[in-house]
Amino acid sequence: MLIDTHLHLINKSKLNYPWLSAVPALNQDFLYSTYATEARRCGIDAALHMEVDVYPGEIQRETDVVRELSQGDGNLIRGVIASCRPEEEGFAAYLECQVADPFVKGFRRVLHVVPDDLSEGALFRENIKRMSGTGLTFDLCVLPHQMTRAMALVDLAPDVQFILDHCGVPAISSGAYDAWNDGIRDMAKRPNVICKVSGIVAYADAGTWDVETLRPYVEHVTSSFGWDRLVWGSDWPVCTLGGGLSTWVATTHALFSGNSDSERTKVFSGNARKLWNLA
Repeated sequence: MLIDTHLHLINKSKLNYPWLSAVPALNQDFLYSTYATEARRCGIDAALHMEVDVYPGEIQRETDVVRELSQGDGNLIRGVIASCRPEEEGFAAYLECQVADPFVKGFRRVLHVVPDDLSEGALFRENIKRMSGTGLTFDLCVLPHQMTRAMALVDLAPDVQFILDHCGVPAISSGAYDAWNDGIRDMAKRPNVICKVSGIVAYADAGTWDVETLRPYVEHVTSSFGWDRLVWGSDWPVCTLGGGLSTWVATTHALFSGNSDSERTKVFSGNARKLWNLA
């Protein structure tokens, strides 16, 4: 079975997503009911909702909407990775509230949609350090050229568990392997970073990729981070840009088919269950 550590839900009747207008293929509702039907057929038995970069004034509302949804009978959602703004003065108070909420498992601030130097600001860095001792994780969603800046954040807060999203977002379709490869190798030297094998079908050429296209990328993160520092995620619905949820799950099983049961269990569910204390 799989634990999906990277599920996005889009409900335009309840929340506003400023970025969606620039991505026509995703500019529509992607609701839990649609996801859950396919997820169960794929062997997914639990999920964490990943923030979807809603309008800043609706960050808390996003968590509350997902919480309400999760309370339905048999719902797969076990918690959220909430949006945050470490660059703002209000982060300290926001952090205090989220620490008291067991439904919140961590934070993410997408860094590849903001100026590269945002994470270098004194307040941003101070607020990342505030997370030490909270037990909340911080997802790093960065492009390969931003990896050095991401590593600087990681080094600032050695007691914070960071999660590197989407295998570090390799530019698979363009074949730009070497710079990404070096960044992964260096990031993996930081023991407080886990790599998320999530939705990389979206970064391949949708018309031509196959299992072997993705294999070098997955094998590199596996050899770099090791079996105890990998988790799996769908990145639904972004993964629909490269084939969809069922395709990505089937590809995942193919990529790890040569590994032992214990190794696969760690990546597919065990590491996530332990990291976020999921039932």
